[in-house]
Amino acid sequence: MSNNIAPQEYLFIAEGCYITELSNTPADPDVSIAKARVEPNVTTTWHRLDGVTERYCILEGIGIVEIGDEPAKEVMAGDVIIIPPMVRQRISNRGKTDLIFLAICNPRFTPECYESLV
Repeated sequence: MSNNIAPQEYLFIAEGCYITELSNTPADPDVSIAKARVEPNVTTTWHRLDGVTERYCILEGIGIVEIGDEPAKEVMAGDVIIIPPMVRQRISNRGKTDLIFLAICNPRFTPECYESLV
């Protein structure tokens, strides 16, 4: 079964980054894929996802990811970061160009699973 969802324009979200959904539909409840863009010198707000494991697949740029109480880690194109459910997270762009990554969630992301920690 093909899932040809045309990506929307990036939408700014209160977390501090831009998101475009690539695949997120009730017909495929096991996973969602979004493309995120964080501008230079921006850090997203602390947040966590209830019942959802998230993976950041870094496509472009250089950043710092913070997950739970682990030490901050530099990330760049090719890195994959796994974020367990209910663990606080945020990412910072430390480069001079946009930080672009895929946010892959399983099960799929829904607004109800999102918790801001601000």
